[in-house]
Amino acid sequence: MAHGGSDSVGWGTDGLLTGQKKDPMTKRMTKRMSKEKKRVTELVRRRMKESRSMELLGFDVESVHAGRAIFRLDVRPGHKQIHGVVHGGILAALADTTAAIAAYTAVPNGTEIATVELSINYLEPVPGGRIKADARVLRAGRNFIVTECEIFNENGSLAAKALLTFGATAGHSLYK
Repeated sequence: MAHGGSDSVGWGTDGLLTGQKKDPMTKRMTKRMSKEKKRVTELVRRRMKESRSMELLGFDVESVHAGRAIFRLDVRPGHKQIHGVVHGGILAALADTTAAIAAYTAVPNGTEIATVELSINYLEPVPGGRIKADARVLRAGRNFIVTECEIFNENGSLAAKALLTFGATAGHSLYK
């Protein structure tokens, strides 16, 4: 899907991406999550609280379900570089973290993943506010999971797009 003009994708007031078909089974992500989505989202929130980096960076889990994860970041002064916009490394870390959680939903229990490649295009500056990262699994194989992650400015415009590949091995699971 193109990301310009009337075909642009962004966050609507209902919390869903505009420019995409809404899944009638999921409706609104935040208020009408299925019991399974709520269970998985809460599980991820608990696990993320164990991570000092999540606390340090300020990433919050919004929604997690099969093949998809959505995180948000309320931009703080410490996230910005010398030109007053969010540092690209913060956006890359947000994309990596969000995509990793999406990838974990697509692998069997007992599987550990690690980022083997991350490519990110910065499309416009992120001056502040609340930004969202929306990651989806594109392909899950036995040894690799390929994901994409889009990062949206507070106004809904696409600020960055990342393509990530994770290596997968047995030994760890998100669902402990």
